[in-house]
Amino acid sequence: MTDQQASPVTEQPVNEPTTKASRAGRNLPAAIFVGVALGAMLVATLLFAPRVWVAVVAVAMAVATHEVVRRLREAGFSIPLIPLLVGGQAMVWLTWPFGAAGALGAFGGTVLVCMVWRLVSGGLNSAPQNYLRDMSTTVLLAAWVPLFGSFGALLIYPDDGAGRVFCLMLIVAGSDIGGYTAGVLFGKHPMAPAISPKKSWEGLTGSLVLGTAVAVLAVHFLTDNPAWIGVPLGLMLVITATLGDLVESQVKRDLGIKDMGTLLPGHGGLMDRLDSVLPSAVATWIVLSLLA
Repeated sequence: MTDQQASPVTEQPVNEPTTKASRAGRNLPAAIFVGVALGAMLVATLLFAPRVWVAVVAVAMAVATHEVVRRLREAGFSIPLIPLLVGGQAMVWLTWPFGAAGALGAFGGTVLVCMVWRLVSGGLNSAPQNYLRDMSTTVLLAAWVPLFGSFGALLIYPDDGAGRVFCLMLIVAGSDIGGYTAGVLFGKHPMAPAISPKKSWEGLTGSLVLGTAVAVLAVHFLTDNPAWIGVPLGLMLVITATLGDLVESQVKRDLGIKDMGTLLPGHGGLMDRLDSVLPSAVATWIVLSLLA
């Protein structure tokens, strides 16, 4: 049989993975399951043992700190893990007796210990390499994870503290859902393509609409504050949640990685789930402290 007479080779279809990623790049079923499980744990904690929230924050900050340090060390950074972990716990737990002053004092102490730790890590007879780079990154990490997280712990102490934490989580979730839905359905104009190609201005609009609506309802029904406070709170949290996600995206881009970890199926590492929550915790505490 000549080449012209030969039957064309039928290309066999490639087996597709059983779990497909959504248009937004997630394993959607796994992401939904993990999100529901975390949400159920959060609800149970805040309804039946609100002060256990401090322990939840403390554990989360330790895990997230470890994830980021591991990734930084893989990229060649020399980051002092032990003082960051111990100092991070101090930032969270000292909010219980001392409030914001306890968190800020522990932050200052952590930075000081990390500076000395990194300085003497190779012995006093040799100068450490890349000291300025490593210490700048360490201070950023200490603020980004445990210090920001301590503001989440601060939310629980007022009489309506459980409601304030619910506000934080519900507004961030509303912003995420609104942005995801609007981005998938209508997203055509990238917002920051060099940092996060999947984010669009249409998605941000969806975040603003749903996030602010959720904020007004949450403040009205879950706290002792007037509903109008939900408007500035919702707008602020949509901004901080979006920027927090962009910040982590840029950090991961610098490190050449997709996720900080693999702890949460469909989400990546714990830090990949907290990137929007951590700066939003600071914003929630500021808004409710100033306006409530």
